[in-house]
Amino acid sequence: QVRLVESGGGLVQSGGSLRLSCAVSGIRFDSNSIGWFRQAPGKEREGVSCISAKGDREYHTKSAKGRFTISKDNAKNTVYLQMNGLKPEDTAVYYCATAPCQEVLSRMWPGADHWGQGTQVTVFS
Repeated sequence: QVRLVESGGGLVQSGGSLRLSCAVSGIRFDSNSIGWFRQAPGKEREGVSCISAKGDREYHTKSAKGRFTISKDNAKNTVYLQMNGLKPEDTAVYYCATAPCQEVLSRMWPGADHWGQGTQVTVFS
């Protein structure tokens, strides 16, 4: 059974940092790219960042570029999203999913097969 479990969300002041974790089980970790998505209240879900299966390439949408980094630890089957310089508009539920990175950067994700339950990030000014 494939399982993705997010953690690390919380309440943080504007300008602060958080590191989200996505623990993955039930799939071959080094054969799957993993993406981070988010959904703010009243808004559609959007892609944020993605890391290639081998962990050698990372991709970020415009909103994340320069502030977020994504990494993976193959020994722990875990993907991390380091978020710096957080803004109130980053407030959302953050999800990780197995998905092609090209899709994560787009508006449609037909290849996003498995999702976690999400973790709440709230940024206050």
